Amino acid sequence: MLSKRSKEVRKKALELSLANGGYHFGGSFSCAEILIALFDHVLQEDDVLILSKGHGCWCYYALLQERGFSPALEGHPHRDPHNGIPWTTGSLGHGLPAGFGMALARKMTGKPGRIFVLMGDGELQEGTTWETMLLAGHHRTNNLIAIVDNNHCQGSGRCEDILYPTPSIWSIAAAMGWTSMGVDGHHVERLRHIITVRMSIDKPYMIFADTVKGKGISFMEDRPEWHAKFPNPEQLEQMMKELS
Repeated sequence: MLSKRSKEVRKKALELSLANGGYHFGGSFSCAEILIALFDHVLQEDDVLILSKGHGCWCYYALLQERGFSPALEGHPHRDPHNGIPWTTGSLGHGLPAGFGMALARKMTGKPGRIFVLMGDGELQEGTTWETMLLAGHHRTNNLIAIVDNNHCQGSGRCEDILYPTPSIWSIAAAMGWTSMGVDGHHVERLRHIITVRMSIDKPYMIFADTVKGKGISFMEDRPEWHAKFPNPEQLEQMMKELS
């Protein structure tokens, strides 16, 4: 069951997307609780959040608006630091390299603040992700926190059927010099705890948040086809009903 807060954020995201020609509801709703945990409980003034899975932007926009920002409501975020968007994303595999660069620069200059990068599990197929994981582990950028929205689906099917580095990804991340942990990606309090509990470790930190694509909408849940598909009028009515 979704909390009232989780339903409210999804409903606002749906309203924003409908008013601006958006879709990508499956990936937006799978990461809703991750974003709620970050915005409501974790992010501090000096922190930066990069939404590397840029297609999951609608809950992100809703939460940015709550903080008084006015981001452009586009299908993928475009860099606008004055409105809470530090990096342009959408083409997967770009957010983690950018986040690493920001984290390393802060570590070298002593600037405070942590860099959070919210990724999709499909991004684990990108070469830039693996290069960055090696670099971050080598430079021990302990101010870099990557959170993987592990919903096991991507635009063309299930990750396990396409290209996924098996459940041993945790041990692979550890071998690259990261601390890695897993968590229920729809449990806000557990997310808050696991994001903050390991901040003192002198390594970059990767959290695998197990989620369900389209979480909260019965006909979308765990269905890869809802990566990029617009609901019909009857389905939209059902979405509103389920989020009420």
